[in-house]
Amino acid sequence: IRCFLDVSARLHSKVCPDEQQVRGRRWRPARARLWIPRKMLSKKTYYYFQYTECDSTGSRWRVAIPLNPGSCSDLPAPTRGTDCSFSCPAGMYLEMTTQKCTPCAAGSYSLGSGLRFDQWDAIPAGFTSMASFLDSGPNGEDIQACNSSSWTPQGVYLESNRDECTVSLVYAVHLEKQGSVSFTYQYPDNNIFFEFYVQNEQCQEMVQTDDQKWIKVTNNGEWETHTVNLKSGMNILYWRTTGILVGGKMFKPVLLKNIQIEGVAYTSECFPCRPGWFSSSPGSSSCQPCPSNTFSIKDASSCTPCPEHHYSQEGWAECKPRPPCSEEDYFQIHAACDSEGKTQVLYRWVEPKICVENVTGAVELPATGRREPCPPCNPGYYNSDDSTCLPCPPGTHSDGTYVCTQCPAGTEPVLGYEYKWWNVLPSNMKTSCFNVGNGNCDDMNGWEVAGDHIRSGAGSSDNDYLILSLHVPGFKVPASLSGMTGSEFGQITFVFETICSADCELYFMTDVNRKSTTVVESWEGSKGKQSYSHIINTVCSQVRRYVSDMVKLYSITVTNVLDGVASSCRACALISQNSQQAGSSCVPCPAGFYIHRETNRCQECPPNTHLAGRHTYGQDACVACGPGSISNKEHSRCYSDCSFSHTENNRTLTFDLSPLRDVASVIIGPSFTSKGTKYLHLFNISLCGHEGNRAAVCTDNVTDVANKDDQSDSARFVTLVDSFICQSTIIPADGRGFRMAISSQSISLAETFIGATVDTVLDGVNAKPDFFPESLKDVPDINFFYRSKQPTASCDQGRSSVITVRCNPEKSERGEVSVPSSCPAGTCDGCTFHFLWESASACPRCSEEDYHKIEGACKGGAQETLYVWNEPRLCTKGVSLPSRSSSPCEAVALWLKVGVGGGAFVAVLLISLTCYFWKKNKRLEYKYSRLVMSANKECELPAADSCALAEGEEPEDDVVYTQKPSLLGKLRAIANKIETVPLNSSQSDRWMLR
Repeated sequence: IRCFLDVSARLHSKVCPDEQQVRGRRWRPARARLWIPRKMLSKKTYYYFQYTECDSTGSRWRVAIPLNPGSCSDLPAPTRGTDCSFSCPAGMYLEMTTQKCTPCAAGSYSLGSGLRFDQWDAIPAGFTSMASFLDSGPNGEDIQACNSSSWTPQGVYLESNRDECTVSLVYAVHLEKQGSVSFTYQYPDNNIFFEFYVQNEQCQEMVQTDDQKWIKVTNNGEWETHTVNLKSGMNILYWRTTGILVGGKMFKPVLLKNIQIEGVAYTSECFPCRPGWFSSSPGSSSCQPCPSNTFSIKDASSCTPCPEHHYSQEGWAECKPRPPCSEEDYFQIHAACDSEGKTQVLYRWVEPKICVENVTGAVELPATGRREPCPPCNPGYYNSDDSTCLPCPPGTHSDGTYVCTQCPAGTEPVLGYEYKWWNVLPSNMKTSCFNVGNGNCDDMNGWEVAGDHIRSGAGSSDNDYLILSLHVPGFKVPASLSGMTGSEFGQITFVFETICSADCELYFMTDVNRKSTTVVESWEGSKGKQSYSHIINTVCSQVRRYVSDMVKLYSITVTNVLDGVASSCRACALISQNSQQAGSSCVPCPAGFYIHRETNRCQECPPNTHLAGRHTYGQDACVACGPGSISNKEHSRCYSDCSFSHTENNRTLTFDLSPLRDVASVIIGPSFTSKGTKYLHLFNISLCGHEGNRAAVCTDNVTDVANKDDQSDSARFVTLVDSFICQSTIIPADGRGFRMAISSQSISLAETFIGATVDTVLDGVNAKPDFFPESLKDVPDINFFYRSKQPTASCDQGRSSVITVRCNPEKSERGEVSVPSSCPAGTCDGCTFHFLWESASACPRCSEEDYHKIEGACKGGAQETLYVWNEPRLCTKGVSLPSRSSSPCEAVALWLKVGVGGGAFVAVLLISLTCYFWKKNKRLEYKYSRLVMSANKECELPAADSCALAEGEEPEDDVVYTQKPSLLGKLRAIANKIETVPLNSSQSDRWMLR
């Protein structure tokens, strides 16, 4: 006993590095469940037997231990015990008095050298549930938001927490020999991180392979068993879960049951069967559940039938009264079409039937409905003579209302599934029911056909998963579409409606080769009738919270199915007349070719066009690429070659964006959930792709976080998303005990490149320039537009993205990417994402208009010419600055020569005008004098002048010009118009010219 306590003390003094809350707890290692039967106790002294610790030789002693420490008299002498490696087989226990293996009595069981925990009404003794949040608060304080998180017992299983706290289920056991631990689990949701590891008594993690430590995800409704080998000595077992709850959506918890440990020294008494279970014969190694309508108490060797008007389900410890039958206890089905093409509605009780009909308030099973005409066959099927819908033979088609018809020459059948009439469930569909607590409930009616729709049926409880599975053997692209290398292989489209009275949820999942199940999309609560499309999806299921909740599926359509049927025919290229090929009338066109309407021959699409849609018939199948984009050789997609040109103000700007070709990453955050979990948003951006291919890749490594390389088998199933822009949610590794950061919830935001332009709107996508600071440069922003056509629950038309490339000479060639300050997650509505990429590489290529020259002064007879860039410099690469040049100075500068010449001309002109006007003035004075002298006295008329010229008199200057006067003539005319003013003089009348 002293050694046992010392081991416990040493254990509790150690603090495990990743479990801080272990401090202060006393760990008492579970050696073996020590049961003390009353027959082992002495009536006088009340003692029991216990083995001592094994010595170095493998021996031990059996000693008597009193119940009362003060009573040590009349104890049996110690005797040599069994060998330390001795253990009893399953179904037996070690009787300490005789030291022999004894069979367990009926109503109990034993594992011999093992322990089993399969009853979870409460957490068994020895187990501890510890919640921790290893990320500290902003100021370093401990976050207490996880104090209420724990593993929760649910009767037949243990349920993990449903939040993002880290919760560990811990059990310490001491093994005398090498053993193992196995447990059964459900791990349906990869948004929770689930690991199992083992530590020794020094809190050192034991060496485990990745497959042993990291638990694999299971399909919905399936239980898996995980086994790990243990070493002898102390083993501390950890089951640890950490949720990744980003976006507010609850994830499905991990379920744990049937923990079994092998390698303990012995068990001194058998375990009693828990209530609802029994073992009918002695020496049992396990108990069995009681059948339906029976029950049992603890330690039962048989089950008791329920009283009248009571019922129970398998493994119940008590019976419940049968309720009166209600409308929830029956369902309707459509009978198969008879030979007359008639059907009728039938009503059946939900099995197993638990209600009572002949009591007050109970409803009766409705009568069978009247016979009605059967709905038509689904497209691709025809109605046989016995009113059974059969698939059309290969090469034929039908819409379900007429007989199958051969496809004409030059066409091929469009293969797929199209279900819109629901008289019977198709052979490739299966309906099932699963209940988390009670396992399978396939005896319930999972989904029911109802003429024009199929709907979820009645379940036994509010926690049922009603699963509808559609098996698709494979996809094959038709010959007419084989040239569309960038097209999808297949697509599934379904029309649905949910009617929920509470929080029911519809899941749409894919399951490829049963390797992993991925939830593609989910819808919560009531949803109106709507359509949803996705690529290659195979599973649809509903989890209900109330049995009256219902999901209706009106139609399911799957394209390009390998063994599908045809409802129509598609045009294809004909085989030439001289071809020797046989067995088919169609040939596939090469990649990038379409089928000419008149000749039915393959013809290549024009340059910079791509094959769009799901057809190749006619030239209209070749769609022109958007602005700033070109098509690849196969004409499968359009992309940017990282070059762009724009003409503005009679100037063409040429951009070389090749430095931005490599994938860029931008991390946004950190953000915190309601519990305080730190997470980041990571965007990987491929502006131009890689020769037309999407180059940005995001991974989802939640279930593969331990893999160090991609060589392991599990690494092949890591979810990868390739796109022009993709997003991942990152949980940092710091403080969480992970080897690497967790990347989850990877989605594609840009699968198709629309085009690049300086306009703010393209194909209905708005760049929202007001989201970013206004550019103060003269260079326009370039907007790259992308689209992801995959619709989501919140984005009916899919997502779109815009990358605004802006010239910023202050940034490096690679630059940096940012998101709008008003939308810290990159989007404000969840459907359109905006990014700003500022870089020096986004400036146009330099030209001669981007620099000017400066001529220096003459020094020593030489003059230097210097070329400098215009400021601010808004260009890159392109032409280079001319080198500095030097030339000899001229004696007289040209401008000086021109100035001197001009000045001389002006001086001569002024002198000429001065002389002219001086002479003119003299002549005017002379005429004025003559006028005064010839004036008569007052009131006399002047005498007529002689027409002759006096001696020395010059002829009259006034001349009438018949032509336009010259400049000199104009000046003379101006002088002649000067009016004279008579002067009053006493001598004026005395002078007279005779």
